Amino acid sequence: MVLALIGIGFLVLIAVIFLAIFAMYFRLWLRAYVTRAWISPLTLVFMSWRKVNPNVIVDAKIMAVQAGLKDITTKRLEAHYLAEGNVLRVVRALIAAHRAKIPLDWNTAAAIDLAGRDVLEAVNTSVNPKVIDCPDPRTGRNTLDGVAKDGIQLKARARVTVRTNLSQLIGGATEDTVIARVGEGIVSAIGSCETHKEVLANPMLIARAVLQKGLDSQTAYEIVSIDIADIDVGDNVGARLQADQAEADMRIARAKAEERRARAVAEEQRNRALTVEHQAQLVLAEAQIPLAMAEAYRHGLLRADKNGSPA
Repeated sequence: MVLALIGIGFLVLIAVIFLAIFAMYFRLWLRAYVTRAWISPLTLVFMSWRKVNPNVIVDAKIMAVQAGLKDITTKRLEAHYLAEGNVLRVVRALIAAHRAKIPLDWNTAAAIDLAGRDVLEAVNTSVNPKVIDCPDPRTGRNTLDGVAKDGIQLKARARVTVRTNLSQLIGGATEDTVIARVGEGIVSAIGSCETHKEVLANPMLIARAVLQKGLDSQTAYEIVSIDIADIDVGDNVGARLQADQAEADMRIARAKAEERRARAVAEEQRNRALTVEHQAQLVLAEAQIPLAMAEAYRHGLLRADKNGSPA
């Protein structure tokens, strides 16, 4: 009798626990059931034990089923949640890609999310391209400065329309790289023009030249268009460089003239020194004449004439 009572009590305890658990997850199970998400109550219980938020998984599964995404399983959702990914954002991105007929599978979307990229924003940018200012105002520069072959500086601003390239979003270069490449392309295109008037007459020459270079390769974006928003004439760099060159040439000429003058002065001083030296030698030679005459008198080599001059 006692064993029977214990057995009945044990069964009642199990029933109470079961009812409590069922009451706790009944609403979630009912939501999943009526939306054909098919998540069992035991699965919901095990989610809690695995420290997975059942509400997030149920919401994500319902959205996926209602959108017609059949390859998204409960296990995939749990695994992404445990990997600290944003499950709801990934599912929303897949739904948006599915509606826009953009090829995007679960593995790619999950990898993009775990890589720290906003996968939903990436899909939205693929559907609705965004516009990037070039140069970036955050860098402190307002224009891209290029110099045409005639030496005239042109200051340009461009607006680049891009959309996300989902296939290269992982490992592809970022927006900063696109801005840098477009800036380099615009400056190079301006420099290849014969005169600045060509660019002013048809700014689209620059845009076409930049687009033909394929600057979006190996980046996370695909360039849709490049529009020249503004272009102004700057300084006459060629004339300024020529003036600087002329000033430099004049300084060189002055230096060479000063060098020649210094050489002439040195040569004059040397000649004067030689003249003084020769004069000194002449004086010494003249001083030897009386001595030689006296020596000749002593040896009888010279005689005086009637007037007393040596003969």
